[in-house]
Amino acid sequence: MDAKTRKTLSVILSLLEEAQERLGDESMSEVRDAADAEQEKFDNLSDGLKASENGQRIEAAAEALSNAADEIEAAGNSLDEAIGHLQEATE
Repeated sequence: MDAKTRKTLSVILSLLEEAQERLGDESMSEVRDAADAEQEKFDNLSDGLKASENGQRIEAAAEALSNAADEIEAAGNSLDEAIGHLQEATE
């Protein structure tokens, strides 16, 4: 691998490590906590309110937040793998 490519990959590796740090478990945990809070709010509604437009919005928000937390976790795992491969390639 030539020096220019190695330098470019080093910059990319640094950017990925920074992104991984910013995403972190804390971000996923905060989104997961928000999802749990919305789900609890929905669960505590009466059946009539659950069927209301507001109840449906709360349920949809809980599901969307849960999905977002799952995706953040998956992205973190993918970043781990990408970083490992780049480190291996540039050793």
